[in-house]
Amino acid sequence: MRAAGCYNAAQVRYNGTRYSRAARFQTDTQNSHERIDLLEMEDLTASLDGDVEIVCVELVVGATALPHFVHPEKAIYLFGPEDGSLPQEVVDKAHHVVYIPTHGCMNLAATVNVVMYDRLAKTLDSIDDHAQVIANRDNKNRLRVKESCD
Repeated sequence: MRAAGCYNAAQVRYNGTRYSRAARFQTDTQNSHERIDLLEMEDLTASLDGDVEIVCVELVVGATALPHFVHPEKAIYLFGPEDGSLPQEVVDKAHHVVYIPTHGCMNLAATVNVVMYDRLAKTLDSIDDHAQVIANRDNKNRLRVKESCD
């Protein structure tokens, strides 16, 4: 949920029992659950709007490397579990299948953060760096970049 909040996701869907168990540890320090719909559902692709594209993120033969991927405007990203893979029938439904080219595989949280950051980085037209830093830094952070001595 924290990653979803950082990258302004509208909704998080999950199935299985892991999220419910993990939620007890309260790792969402940004209280993202207060502004993002959290839905437990068996079929993560059910009830999608017609213009939403399914993007599976998984180590799959034939997948597109994330650096080469162009994110659709409206998408749902489906991530496999840490100790398994997405079912073939889910991959078969996908409009796109992407993977992150790494040495070894990443854990789920890291994968979500990398994919969501990639989407953000590729879709930003312009950014006000000062405003972005001020709005998101820790309230005790008063660091500044030293002006160069040219």
